[in-house]
Amino acid sequence: MLTNESVRIPILCAKLFTGSKSMTPNPLKHASWVRNVLSLTAVVCLALLLDRADASEAKLPNIVLIFADDLGYGDLGCFGSKTIRTPHLDRLAEQGRKFTNFMVASPVCTPSRAALLTACYPKRVGMHQHVLFPTSTKGLNPTEHTIADHLKTQGYATACIGKWHLGHHPEVLPTAQGFDTYFGIPYSNDMNYPDNKAKPQGGAGGMDALWTDPESALTKWKTPLFENEKIVELPVDQRTVTRRYTQKAIDFVKANRDRPFFVYLPHSMPHIPLYVPDDVRDPDPKRAYINTIEHIDTEIGRLLQTLDETGVSENTFVIFTSDNGPWLPFKHHGGSAGPLRDGKGTTFEGGQRVPCLIRGPGIPPGTVCDALTGTIDVLPTIAAIIGSPLPSDRKIDGMDVSTLWMGTDTRSPREEFVYYTAQGEVEGIRQGDWKLLVKKPAPPNQQAKQTPNSDKKSQDPQILLFDLSKDLGEQSNQWKSQPEIVNRLRARLEEIDAEITQNARAPWVKP
Repeated sequence: MLTNESVRIPILCAKLFTGSKSMTPNPLKHASWVRNVLSLTAVVCLALLLDRADASEAKLPNIVLIFADDLGYGDLGCFGSKTIRTPHLDRLAEQGRKFTNFMVASPVCTPSRAALLTACYPKRVGMHQHVLFPTSTKGLNPTEHTIADHLKTQGYATACIGKWHLGHHPEVLPTAQGFDTYFGIPYSNDMNYPDNKAKPQGGAGGMDALWTDPESALTKWKTPLFENEKIVELPVDQRTVTRRYTQKAIDFVKANRDRPFFVYLPHSMPHIPLYVPDDVRDPDPKRAYINTIEHIDTEIGRLLQTLDETGVSENTFVIFTSDNGPWLPFKHHGGSAGPLRDGKGTTFEGGQRVPCLIRGPGIPPGTVCDALTGTIDVLPTIAAIIGSPLPSDRKIDGMDVSTLWMGTDTRSPREEFVYYTAQGEVEGIRQGDWKLLVKKPAPPNQQAKQTPNSDKKSQDPQILLFDLSKDLGEQSNQWKSQPEIVNRLRARLEEIDAEITQNARAPWVKP
């Protein structure tokens, strides 16, 4: 990036080369003197230009993107939790901006992560159907342009530290997707290498038994830990993994303090099974989730302190959010969606609206943004901030919302958002405050569980229409009183999905 000042340096050099009458009595009679001055001036100008180039590069902001796993809308103190203490994240909110209307593009892990990194709805990049398992043979296509790919072209050092879940084969690991280094688990921490068999079973009760037996982290699970393309620990000790991720991030920041860096830190927790280090573990399984979130907060505090100590905080964007809503069936091993309906795996707000905090240069501290945005907007916004256009050879769904980040506009460029199910089927759309869900009929043995707006014997889709400005909890279905809105939104939903389907790109598939 060239600044006005860097453009002025060659002009200054030209003046030094041509000189002025005051510089020497008669330069034509002092050829040797002139040659010496010109040589010295050339060296000085080159040094100035190189120094300015270095300074310009150093001004590129660092990016730290922290992505929690299954953390709900109501799980932070700054988002209303009365039971979980998150002082470091609360302070991040005070120092930056809180986003209350921040959406993920899928209510489950793999599609959500694909959307974050590519700025696309998961269906557009072929990563929309379910989550990947140790037996899966596909992954995010390395031809996609990720956040890491883009920042690497601008000279950033890039690291992925944590849960990847976009393919465990070498061809699709982070080191093939723009990241210089990778340290983490390739899929969820409840998945076993190599065939996902012989796993502990049970809901909250089963998780209680694991929590009260810390050694189960090593005896009940076989989740691998990767460093770059190799397994370096099997099974990974899940008790220490959050702390180890943080230390890797700290080491990376220290090693790259003199150049722009991007740290993508997708924590494995609080996805079940929950584990924390023995020295901070609360023995009460009813406090497992609280204990886990508070440990994550402590570790984030360590990373933030490192940014301060290395002198890079003021030039670093720190983004904290979650991949989807809380896994409610696991009760006290799952989180809270706060005022929102349902959680992970659903297209209700509790499944896809997540907490988001952003601190960084130009972001007004202690402010709140209520406008619609989400993870698919992160890449184009970062690209706009650093002044680096995205490739024009592919369509994306994300938008530049830097005016929302910087607080210079309360209106979002994003006027609509589309909801896809965990199975990858289009199910809803939001325009303004209106949200439409078109749910397929339940199987015969589940028809009694259908929502009240439809005949239990009908095979017609369930139509749900909510005014989120008045009904954030999605309890009052307005479909009967607003037929025009239903028809308009349904037509637009079908139009968007048809375009994405027609232009969808293929994932990588193992030959």
